[in-house]
Amino acid sequence: MKAGILLLGAAYVLSQFFRAFLAVLTPILGADIGASADDLARASGLWFLAFAAMQIPVGWALDTLGPRRTAGWILLGGGGGGAAIFALATAPWHIDVAMTLIGVGCSPVLMASFYIFGREYPPARFAVLASLMLAIGSSGNLVAAYPMALAAELVGWRASLWALASLSTLVALGIFAFVRDPAPVEGEESGSLLALFRVRALWLIYPLIGVSYAISIAVRGLWIGPYLSDTFAATVSQIGTASLVMGIGMVVGALAYAQADRMLPSRKWMIVGGSVLILGFGGVLITAPTRSLLLSATMMAATGFFGANYAVLMAHGRSFLPPALIGRGVTMLNLFSIGGVGVLQVLSGRVYRSALANGAAPTEAYVAVFTLFVASLALGLAFYLFSRDSPAD
Repeated sequence: MKAGILLLGAAYVLSQFFRAFLAVLTPILGADIGASADDLARASGLWFLAFAAMQIPVGWALDTLGPRRTAGWILLGGGGGGAAIFALATAPWHIDVAMTLIGVGCSPVLMASFYIFGREYPPARFAVLASLMLAIGSSGNLVAAYPMALAAELVGWRASLWALASLSTLVALGIFAFVRDPAPVEGEESGSLLALFRVRALWLIYPLIGVSYAISIAVRGLWIGPYLSDTFAATVSQIGTASLVMGIGMVVGALAYAQADRMLPSRKWMIVGGSVLILGFGGVLITAPTRSLLLSATMMAATGFFGANYAVLMAHGRSFLPPALIGRGVTMLNLFSIGGVGVLQVLSGRVYRSALANGAAPTEAYVAVFTLFVASLALGLAFYLFSRDSPAD
């Protein structure tokens, strides 16, 4: 199982990479196939929407087929096949198709590991194990920054995508070989989607988990590149460096939240505190968008650090789930998380385009995008304030 967990971790590295690498390819794809920032916002949003749409069938598959077959087959077809289509792209709509397939391919890998953690480890260890997996996977964010920009310049983006298609295929085959499905619990009844929605403690967690990831992953995965380029005339290297620093912040933040979860008495109020800080960082980007490249990059890195609360939010929801609902439960929480990013990615592209159409300068259009993210986070936090804290593990 150790080898299996490592392979699921490798698959999650690919998942993190694929959701973030478009940012550094913005200038190159624009020059080669005419893909604009709006086109890439749509393609990135389709990745998240496809990922989110798969969560209900993935939850069913985890509870019935197990993580080995669920993660292996879907990553093989979607991840490997989608990356190959991306490598062959000659028009922006080809990127849409490729990113949709890749989103499908990446949809089960993190939930497969969460399912194993939830079934084979005590609830008190879930947040720590989930945060470690997120920290490992977040290295994909790092590779999607400067190293991806460098690879695109040295060997070309098409050759880089062919290499990613091959790697996705190899990891999927490794999952088939080494992941072991948890043994069923004797006498355990199968859960249902209806039973999941009867867990009322989750209702006020869904809104925040639906938006909390968006402000960091949307900025890191897409808008950091166009914003720094248009506002500060940043080079590809500078964009890659800023993306790398923000990615490091997300990795360190996931580990810091895991440690804080073990030390602080309240999981809920820890999450509230981090969310309030993110609202402050977003406020700086809105009120001082042209002050300096260093200030903007620092606010984004801080957002990445304090926005890495996904694992503890998942642990908060997991604490209310019975064993029969773990597969469906964690995937439903993930559906709200990734689905929220997908919706906000698509909306952000429309907000950006609408602002430009109404005569706004490019920087003003980015302010409109940041305002959308901050307002959404504030609304989700308003619901979350009334949620129950995690029961004692």
